[in-house]
Amino acid sequence: MPHNEHDVETPYGMLHVVIRGAPKGNRPAILTYHDVGLNHKLCFNPFFNNEDMQEITKHFVVCHVDAPGQQIGASQLPQGYQYPTMDQLAGMLPTVVEHFGFKSIVGIGVGAGAYILAKFALIFPELVEGLVLLNIDPNGKGWIDWAASKLSGLTSGLPDNVLPHLFSQEELMSNTELVQSYRQQISSTINQFNLQLFWNMYNSRRDLEMTRSGTVLNAKTLKCPVMLVVGDNAPAEEGVVNCCSFFLWQMADSGGLPQLTQPGKLTETLNPFFVLSKIIFPPMEKYTALTSPPHLPLPLHLQYCSLHGHQLALSKA
Repeated sequence: MPHNEHDVETPYGMLHVVIRGAPKGNRPAILTYHDVGLNHKLCFNPFFNNEDMQEITKHFVVCHVDAPGQQIGASQLPQGYQYPTMDQLAGMLPTVVEHFGFKSIVGIGVGAGAYILAKFALIFPELVEGLVLLNIDPNGKGWIDWAASKLSGLTSGLPDNVLPHLFSQEELMSNTELVQSYRQQISSTINQFNLQLFWNMYNSRRDLEMTRSGTVLNAKTLKCPVMLVVGDNAPAEEGVVNCCSFFLWQMADSGGLPQLTQPGKLTETLNPFFVLSKIIFPPMEKYTALTSPPHLPLPLHLQYCSLHGHQLALSKA
Protein backbone atom coordinates (compact mmCIF):
# COMPACT_ATOMS: atom_id res chain seq x y z
CA MET A 1 0.00 0.00 0.00
CA PRO A 2 1.43 3.44 -0.91
CA HIS A 3 2.51 5.57 2.01
CA ASN A 4 3.46 9.16 2.73
CA GLU A 5 5.78 10.35 5.48
CA HIS A 6 5.12 13.56 7.39
CA ASP A 7 6.66 15.57 10.22
CA VAL A 8 3.89 17.11 12.32
CA GLU A 9 4.59 19.97 14.71
CA THR A 10 2.70 19.58 18.01
CA PRO A 11 2.63 21.59 21.26
CA TYR A 12 5.23 19.18 22.70
CA GLY A 13 7.53 18.78 19.70
CA MET A 14 7.74 17.13 16.31
CA LEU A 15 6.20 13.75 15.47
CA HIS A 16 7.08 11.52 12.55
CA VAL A 17 3.89 10.12 11.01
CA VAL A 18 3.35 7.68 8.15
CA ILE A 19 0.00 7.62 6.33
CA ARG A 20 -1.07 4.57 4.34
CA GLY A 21 -4.11 4.75 2.10
CA ALA A 22 -6.68 7.52 1.92
CA PRO A 23 -9.58 8.50 4.22
CA LYS A 24 -12.71 6.42 3.60
CA GLY A 25 -15.74 8.70 4.01
CA ASN A 26 -16.69 9.20 7.65
CA ARG A 27 -14.88 6.12 8.88
CA PRO A 28 -12.30 6.59 11.62
CA ALA A 29 -8.60 6.29 10.89
CA ILE A 30 -6.60 3.42 12.36
CA LEU A 31 -3.86 5.06 14.42
CA THR A 32 -1.00 2.93 15.72
CA TYR A 33 1.56 3.58 18.43
CA HIS A 34 4.56 1.31 18.93
CA ASP A 35 6.28 0.02 22.04
CA VAL A 36 9.48 1.41 23.54
CA GLY A 37 12.52 -0.08 21.81
CA LEU A 38 10.65 -0.23 18.51
CA ASN A 39 9.16 2.10 15.90
CA HIS A 40 6.16 1.66 13.64
CA LYS A 41 8.10 -0.50 11.16
CA LEU A 42 9.61 -2.89 13.70
CA CYS A 43 6.39 -3.07 15.71
CA PHE A 44 3.70 -3.30 13.05
CA ASN A 45 4.99 -4.11 9.55
CA PRO A 46 4.56 -7.92 9.76
CA PHE A 47 1.06 -7.44 11.21
CA PHE A 48 -0.18 -4.91 8.67
CA ASN A 49 1.41 -6.81 5.79
CA ASN A 50 -0.57 -9.91 6.74
CA GLU A 51 -3.04 -10.73 3.96
CA ASP A 52 -6.03 -11.02 6.32
CA MET A 53 -5.16 -7.74 8.03
CA GLN A 54 -5.10 -6.02 4.65
CA GLU A 55 -8.72 -7.12 4.17
CA ILE A 56 -9.54 -5.01 7.25
CA THR A 57 -7.28 -2.04 6.51
CA LYS A 58 -8.70 -1.57 3.02
CA HIS A 59 -11.69 -0.01 4.81
CA PHE A 60 -9.54 2.61 6.58
CA VAL A 61 -6.74 5.09 6.26
CA VAL A 62 -3.87 3.96 8.52
CA CYS A 63 -1.81 6.45 10.51
CA HIS A 64 1.42 5.15 12.06
CA VAL A 65 2.91 7.43 14.74
CA ASP A 66 6.55 7.20 15.81
CA ALA A 67 7.44 8.53 19.26
CA PRO A 68 9.86 11.49 19.10
CA GLY A 69 13.26 10.43 17.81
CA GLN A 70 12.41 6.72 17.45
CA GLN A 71 11.93 6.45 13.67
CA ILE A 72 14.60 4.81 11.51
CA GLY A 73 17.19 7.41 10.53
CA ALA A 74 16.14 9.93 13.18
CA SER A 75 18.67 12.59 14.11
CA GLN A 76 19.95 12.52 17.68
CA LEU A 77 17.92 14.73 19.97
CA PRO A 78 19.95 17.63 21.39
CA GLN A 79 21.74 17.37 24.74
CA GLY A 80 19.47 18.65 27.49
CA TYR A 81 16.33 17.84 25.48
CA GLN A 82 13.40 17.23 27.83
CA TYR A 83 11.62 14.17 26.49
CA PRO A 84 7.80 14.52 26.62
CA THR A 85 6.09 12.83 29.55
CA MET A 86 3.63 10.02 28.87
CA ASP A 87 0.79 12.51 29.35
CA GLN A 88 2.41 14.89 26.86
CA LEU A 89 2.97 12.09 24.33
CA ALA A 90 -0.79 11.45 24.51
CA GLY A 91 -1.38 15.20 24.27
CA MET A 92 0.47 15.34 20.94
CA LEU A 93 -2.09 13.13 19.21
CA PRO A 94 -5.02 15.59 18.87
CA THR A 95 -2.74 17.73 16.67
CA VAL A 96 -2.11 14.69 14.45
CA VAL A 97 -5.84 13.96 14.21
CA GLU A 98 -6.58 17.59 13.32
CA HIS A 99 -3.63 17.89 10.91
CA PHE A 100 -4.91 15.08 8.70
CA GLY A 101 -8.59 15.94 9.07
CA PHE A 102 -9.57 12.72 10.85
CA LYS A 103 -12.92 12.90 12.65
CA SER A 104 -11.93 10.09 15.02
CA ILE A 105 -9.55 7.15 15.34
CA VAL A 106 -9.38 3.49 16.29
CA GLY A 107 -6.16 3.01 18.23
CA ILE A 108 -3.89 -0.04 18.04
CA GLY A 109 -1.06 0.21 20.54
CA VAL A 110 1.62 -2.08 21.98
CA GLY A 111 3.25 -1.71 25.41
CA ALA A 112 4.23 1.93 25.88
CA GLY A 113 2.12 2.79 22.82
CA ALA A 114 -0.90 1.07 24.37
CA TYR A 115 -0.42 3.14 27.54
CA ILE A 116 -0.21 6.36 25.48
CA LEU A 117 -3.35 5.53 23.48
CA ALA A 118 -5.30 4.63 26.63
CA LYS A 119 -4.24 7.95 28.17
CA PHE A 120 -5.30 9.71 24.95
CA ALA A 121 -8.73 8.05 25.11
CA LEU A 122 -9.15 9.07 28.76
CA ILE A 123 -8.36 12.72 27.99
CA PHE A 124 -10.04 12.99 24.57
CA PRO A 125 -12.83 10.37 24.55
CA GLU A 126 -14.70 12.12 21.71
CA LEU A 127 -11.82 11.34 19.32
CA VAL A 128 -11.60 7.59 19.97
CA GLU A 129 -14.01 5.00 18.52
CA GLY A 130 -12.21 1.93 19.85
CA LEU A 131 -8.91 0.60 21.24
CA VAL A 132 -6.92 -2.58 20.68
CA LEU A 133 -4.24 -2.60 23.39
CA LEU A 134 -1.50 -5.22 23.37
CA ASN A 135 0.73 -5.79 26.41
CA ILE A 136 -0.46 -2.71 28.27
CA ASP A 137 0.91 -2.31 31.78
CA PRO A 138 -1.29 0.28 33.53
CA ASN A 139 0.87 0.32 36.66
CA GLY A 140 3.64 2.80 37.34
CA LYS A 141 6.96 1.51 38.63
CA GLY A 142 7.57 1.56 42.36
CA TRP A 143 10.79 2.88 43.85
CA ILE A 144 12.34 -0.59 44.05
CA ASP A 145 11.57 -1.36 40.41
CA TRP A 146 12.76 2.09 39.37
CA ALA A 147 16.06 1.68 41.24
CA ALA A 148 16.55 -1.81 39.81
CA SER A 149 16.06 -0.53 36.25
CA LYS A 150 18.56 2.29 36.90
CA LEU A 151 21.12 -0.20 38.25
CA SER A 152 20.53 -2.50 35.28
CA GLY A 153 21.14 0.44 32.98
CA LEU A 154 24.58 0.93 34.52
CA THR A 155 25.62 -2.70 34.09
CA SER A 156 24.03 -3.69 30.77
CA GLY A 157 23.72 -2.29 27.28
CA LEU A 158 20.44 -0.58 26.36
CA PRO A 159 19.20 -3.30 23.97
CA ASP A 160 19.73 -5.92 26.68
CA ASN A 161 17.60 -3.82 29.05
CA VAL A 162 14.83 -3.33 26.51
CA LEU A 163 14.59 -6.92 25.21
CA PRO A 164 13.15 -8.37 28.48
CA HIS A 165 10.39 -5.77 28.19
CA LEU A 166 9.53 -7.02 24.71
CA PHE A 167 10.07 -10.78 24.81
CA SER A 168 9.20 -13.63 27.16
CA GLN A 169 11.89 -15.29 29.27
CA GLU A 170 11.43 -18.44 27.21
CA GLU A 171 12.15 -16.56 24.00
CA LEU A 172 15.19 -14.85 25.52
CA MET A 173 16.59 -18.11 26.95
CA SER A 174 16.11 -19.84 23.59
CA ASN A 175 17.61 -16.83 21.82
CA THR A 176 15.10 -17.28 19.01
CA GLU A 177 15.74 -15.90 15.54
CA LEU A 178 13.21 -13.16 16.27
CA VAL A 179 15.09 -12.12 19.43
CA GLN A 180 18.41 -12.12 17.57
CA SER A 181 16.96 -10.09 14.73
CA TYR A 182 15.40 -7.51 17.03
CA ARG A 183 18.52 -7.20 19.19
CA GLN A 184 20.44 -6.31 16.04
CA GLN A 185 17.78 -3.93 14.71
CA ILE A 186 17.27 -2.14 18.04
CA SER A 187 21.04 -1.60 18.20
CA SER A 188 21.54 -0.46 14.61
CA THR A 189 18.35 1.25 13.37
CA ILE A 190 17.24 3.28 16.43
CA ASN A 191 19.31 6.14 17.81
CA GLN A 192 20.43 4.85 21.22
CA PHE A 193 20.49 8.29 22.88
CA ASN A 194 16.90 8.94 21.78
CA LEU A 195 15.83 5.45 22.84
CA GLN A 196 17.33 5.95 26.31
CA LEU A 197 15.21 9.10 26.76
CA PHE A 198 12.01 7.28 25.76
CA TRP A 199 12.93 4.26 27.93
CA ASN A 200 13.55 6.49 30.96
CA MET A 201 10.25 8.32 30.48
CA TYR A 202 8.28 5.08 30.11
CA ASN A 203 9.83 3.72 33.29
CA SER A 204 8.81 6.94 35.08
CA ARG A 205 5.13 6.56 34.17
CA ARG A 206 2.37 6.87 36.74
CA ASP A 207 -0.50 4.45 37.29
CA LEU A 208 -3.00 4.77 34.47
CA GLU A 209 -5.97 4.18 36.80
CA MET A 210 -8.29 3.22 33.98
CA THR A 211 -11.48 1.22 34.40
CA ARG A 212 -14.56 0.30 32.40
CA SER A 213 -17.46 2.74 32.54
CA GLY A 214 -19.64 2.21 35.62
CA THR A 215 -17.40 -0.30 37.43
CA VAL A 216 -15.79 2.05 39.97
CA LEU A 217 -17.41 5.19 41.35
CA ASN A 218 -15.69 8.43 40.20
CA ALA A 219 -12.92 6.49 38.44
CA LYS A 220 -11.38 7.49 35.13
CA THR A 221 -13.25 5.54 32.48
CA LEU A 222 -12.63 4.46 28.91
CA LYS A 223 -15.88 5.09 27.11
CA CYS A 224 -15.05 3.30 23.84
CA PRO A 225 -14.94 -0.44 23.06
CA VAL A 226 -11.65 -1.92 24.26
CA MET A 227 -9.91 -5.20 23.47
CA LEU A 228 -6.85 -6.16 25.54
CA VAL A 229 -4.39 -8.72 24.17
CA VAL A 230 -1.33 -10.31 25.75
CA GLY A 231 0.86 -13.30 24.99
CA ASP A 232 0.45 -16.12 27.48
CA ASN A 233 4.08 -15.78 28.64
CA ALA A 234 4.60 -12.10 27.83
CA PRO A 235 6.52 -9.88 30.28
CA ALA A 236 3.43 -7.65 30.53
CA GLU A 237 1.06 -10.52 31.39
CA GLU A 238 0.71 -9.68 35.08
CA GLY A 239 0.09 -5.99 34.40
CA VAL A 240 -2.52 -6.73 31.75
CA VAL A 241 -4.32 -9.21 33.99
CA ASN A 242 -4.68 -6.41 36.54
CA CYS A 243 -6.99 -4.64 34.06
CA CYS A 244 -9.67 -6.98 35.39
CA SER A 245 -12.57 -4.70 34.39
CA PHE A 246 -11.80 -5.38 30.73
CA PHE A 247 -11.81 -8.38 28.44
CA LEU A 248 -8.39 -10.06 28.40
CA TRP A 249 -7.38 -12.36 25.60
CA GLN A 250 -4.24 -14.34 26.44
CA MET A 251 -2.87 -15.67 23.15
CA ALA A 252 -1.32 -19.11 23.47
CA ASP A 253 2.15 -19.77 22.03
CA SER A 254 2.61 -16.16 21.00
CA GLY A 255 5.51 -14.98 23.17
CA GLY A 256 5.99 -11.35 24.02
CA LEU A 257 4.87 -9.73 20.76
CA PRO A 258 1.73 -11.48 19.42
CA GLN A 259 1.43 -9.12 16.43
CA LEU A 260 4.79 -10.46 15.18
CA THR A 261 4.52 -14.14 16.07
CA GLN A 262 0.79 -14.72 15.42
CA PRO A 263 -0.47 -11.92 13.13
CA GLY A 264 -3.09 -14.14 11.50
CA LYS A 265 -4.64 -15.26 14.78
CA LEU A 266 -4.75 -11.67 16.06
CA THR A 267 -6.39 -10.49 12.83
CA GLU A 268 -9.08 -13.18 13.13
CA THR A 269 -10.27 -11.55 16.34
CA LEU A 270 -10.09 -7.95 15.14
CA ASN A 271 -12.78 -8.47 12.52
CA PRO A 272 -15.64 -9.42 14.90
CA PHE A 273 -14.41 -6.78 17.37
CA PHE A 274 -14.65 -4.09 14.71
CA VAL A 275 -18.08 -5.32 13.58
CA LEU A 276 -19.61 -5.64 17.04
CA SER A 277 -18.16 -2.29 18.03
CA LYS A 278 -19.88 -0.84 14.92
CA ILE A 279 -16.56 0.37 13.54
CA ILE A 280 -17.18 -1.47 10.27
CA PHE A 281 -20.39 -2.91 8.86
CA PRO A 282 -20.33 -6.12 6.82
CA PRO A 283 -23.04 -6.99 4.27
CA MET A 284 -26.45 -7.33 5.95
CA GLU A 285 -26.56 -11.13 5.81
CA LYS A 286 -23.20 -11.32 7.59
CA TYR A 287 -24.16 -8.60 10.06
CA THR A 288 -27.18 -10.61 11.25
CA ALA A 289 -25.01 -13.65 11.86
CA LEU A 290 -22.32 -11.66 13.64
CA THR A 291 -24.72 -10.05 16.10
CA SER A 292 -26.94 -13.03 16.92
CA PRO A 293 -25.35 -15.50 19.41
CA PRO A 294 -24.74 -18.36 19.42
CA HIS A 295 -24.09 -18.35 15.65
CA LEU A 296 -21.01 -16.12 15.74
CA PRO A 297 -18.50 -17.10 13.04
CA LEU A 298 -15.51 -16.59 15.34
CA PRO A 299 -12.14 -18.35 15.13
CA LEU A 300 -12.01 -21.78 16.72
CA HIS A 301 -9.84 -20.53 19.59
CA LEU A 302 -12.67 -18.23 20.73
CA GLN A 303 -15.85 -19.62 22.24
CA TYR A 304 -18.12 -16.66 22.98
CA CYS A 305 -18.46 -13.08 21.91
CA SER A 306 -20.88 -10.40 23.07
CA LEU A 307 -21.10 -6.66 23.53
CA HIS A 308 -21.92 -5.40 27.03
CA GLY A 309 -22.65 -1.70 26.76
CA HIS A 310 -19.37 -0.41 25.34
CA GLN A 311 -17.33 -3.46 26.26
CA LEU A 312 -16.55 -6.41 24.02
CA ALA A 313 -16.09 -9.62 26.00
CA LEU A 314 -14.40 -12.67 24.57
CA SER A 315 -13.63 -15.98 26.23
CA LYS A 316 -11.02 -18.54 25.30
CA ALA A 317 -12.16 -22.06 24.54
